[in-house]
Amino acid sequence: MAWYALVVNKLRTFLSLLGVTIGIFAIITVFTAVDSMESSVKGSVEKLGNNVIYIQKWPWAFGGDYPWWKYWQRPTPNIDELDQLKDRTSLADEMCFIAYQGNQTIKWEGNNVEGVDINLVSHDYHRISGFDLSEGRYFTESESYGGYPVAIIGYEVAANLFPGRSAMDKTIAVKGRKTKVIGVFTKEGTSIIGNSKDNSIVLPVNYGRKFIDIKTERSGPMIMVQALPMVSNQELMDELRGNMRSIRRLRPIEDDNFALNETKLLSAQVGQLFGMLSMVGGIIGGFSILVGGFGIANIMFVSVRERTPIIGIQKSLGAKNYFILVQFLTESIILCLFGGLLGLFLVYITTVVAGFYDFDFALTTGNAILGLSISALIGIVSGLFPAAAASRLDPVEAIRSNG
Repeated sequence: MAWYALVVNKLRTFLSLLGVTIGIFAIITVFTAVDSMESSVKGSVEKLGNNVIYIQKWPWAFGGDYPWWKYWQRPTPNIDELDQLKDRTSLADEMCFIAYQGNQTIKWEGNNVEGVDINLVSHDYHRISGFDLSEGRYFTESESYGGYPVAIIGYEVAANLFPGRSAMDKTIAVKGRKTKVIGVFTKEGTSIIGNSKDNSIVLPVNYGRKFIDIKTERSGPMIMVQALPMVSNQELMDELRGNMRSIRRLRPIEDDNFALNETKLLSAQVGQLFGMLSMVGGIIGGFSILVGGFGIANIMFVSVRERTPIIGIQKSLGAKNYFILVQFLTESIILCLFGGLLGLFLVYITTVVAGFYDFDFALTTGNAILGLSISALIGIVSGLFPAAAASRLDPVEAIRSNG
């Protein structure tokens, strides 16, 4: 009976479920977008290494009490401290030094690539930072320590400098210096936090320091330290803190003048940020669902009024109150579920379109189930009062009614 009532009134049924469709589309699109962005950010953060400690000038902390004026006065990590840490640290598996200079122009013959990031690294960088090479090899120890003019370039840099040909053994100009290409990174794709190697080049630090100042804060110098297997980050950080304080000759009463960062700090910040975005998006989408629910309730009251004589006949033939209630409640739930399915279909279409623009936007099973659950809940809430009113009608008065 519930299904028949929906089929007979096609236009009214369509207009009723449209409100739920828009509401489900709005709220699930927001949740899907937030989940996709969070997954992308966390994936990029995980590439930094879960068992890697970053010794830097500034701590990875935002909001609240952040005494930047203290951090601003700190010295930057330097490559001499790396050598001393190697001698003093027993819980570290690998260590390397990294400095950086962004937005540079790389040249080869008549081709230029702008906006390239130059990374200067010590030799053990490849043992800490996971990456693959599509061509060539990594630096040898003699090339790293001897400061040879060699480079490993990113996929986009190679594609733009050497279209249709191999980049191997080509001599490029890096800040006016001739540098031989010995390797090309495998394409990684766009990273939302900007740690993709596609548009970067890597040089031995002993070569790059000849024309890039690695002691200035603008180059973002830092020391990466990877823990030994079965050694926790906290154990490594405790040892590094004591060694760095000793290297910098800090007195017991003095605060640390360096920061020990790890990826879980970023992950916590990311979780809080996207949690707030989900809450705000849920509130906005909730208003859309609320409007759709009012529309369903209004239509159900109209349906009860139209079918009042039929309800009276059913009751006079022995139909119980719960039968009348379930009949209208089922109609409301079916209506909302169809609206929810249509809304999810529109979300899926949106994800397909986003895929054409290389945006990682996927409708998860969890969000699909959430959308259907919300639809069913709206159907129950919106149809309960009209269904209850219909179930309490007096059969004699209902039959006499003109609907």
